[in-house]
Amino acid sequence: MSRLANRWRALALGLIAAAAAPLAAAQIVVGQTSGFTGPVASGVKENTDGAKLYIDHVNKLGGVNGQRIELVSLDDKFDPKLAAENARKLITERNAVALFMNRGTPHTEALKPLLEEYKVPLVAPSTGAMILHKPVNPWIFNVRAPYQREAEKAVMHLATIGLTHIALVHVDDTFGADCAIGAQKGFERAKIKPVFVDKFDRSKPDFSAIAQKSTKSGAQAIFLIGSAGAVADGTKAIRGAGSRAQIVTVSNNASGGFIKQMGDYARGTIVTQIFPYERSLAAPIVKEANDLAKAKGIAEVTPAMLEGFAGAKVLVEGLRRAGPNPTRVRLQQALETFRKVDIGGLELSYSATNHTGLEYADLSIIGPDGKFRR
Repeated sequence: MSRLANRWRALALGLIAAAAAPLAAAQIVVGQTSGFTGPVASGVKENTDGAKLYIDHVNKLGGVNGQRIELVSLDDKFDPKLAAENARKLITERNAVALFMNRGTPHTEALKPLLEEYKVPLVAPSTGAMILHKPVNPWIFNVRAPYQREAEKAVMHLATIGLTHIALVHVDDTFGADCAIGAQKGFERAKIKPVFVDKFDRSKPDFSAIAQKSTKSGAQAIFLIGSAGAVADGTKAIRGAGSRAQIVTVSNNASGGFIKQMGDYARGTIVTQIFPYERSLAAPIVKEANDLAKAKGIAEVTPAMLEGFAGAKVLVEGLRRAGPNPTRVRLQQALETFRKVDIGGLELSYSATNHTGLEYADLSIIGPDGKFRR
């Protein structure tokens, strides 16, 4: 075989090998620590699945400024201490340009010192705690509405439909306390008082006394604030004690996994929502998410998936604006240039004095078919 023929053969083999090789390694690393196991696992999975819908779509089209995004996810088991340890690894060992979509209020608080130490932005934390909105943290960029807005809206809705004997039960941590403030605003606006207010332990919830109190108080509705597992256990205890009160909870439980955990007690539960109805294709963000889900063989988009999808859209737009080879500081600066950025029928703005993001809040009820209805 001649030298020329050998060269052509070598070139052909090289092209075949290149075609068979996997895509190049990711050039933009984004870190996520969240409770992939433990009491919030179902919602976390749906959040992440929704985010991957958009990130995978962007990568398929060539990435951001020619660079692919890799979402590196670590399980913190819904433990704030482990969340901080994971975040440090993602920042120092994986050189993440941003942290993204962690879960939980105490967990986000645990990350705050690291954000400042390493000058790294946190985009779309899956919590609506007001302490992440005011005072403004220069490194935290919220996407979803605050819990207080949801809680206030829920109480006002109950009062409007004639349910004025409302009990407030919440987990004894910063998340529960934050939601309780919003609920109290609702009580004040409706000019009513809760029939009782009680708290339960986050790590070892016991609902026996609360269940008895719910029945004896004659509560028409119980605003139950906690993780999916805690709300499911609390509801079962309350029903077991004989109370038929309307159960209401907030959007941290807006997931298909929560409905499964509630089992036979899911039907009729009111859950606040922070994005448009996930089956209303008239909303551009909903249609886009559903189209991408269908292309992946995913049967339906849940509210929690929509939260992840929206967060990913904000992250990607920030990376685009940060330019080629984005740094942490450039990303932070790029996000603060957002002025009425349309992420699919929802407009979002940031500035140096406002990192709130969206203000959208709505209510849903779980129907007999085990799906959220508006």
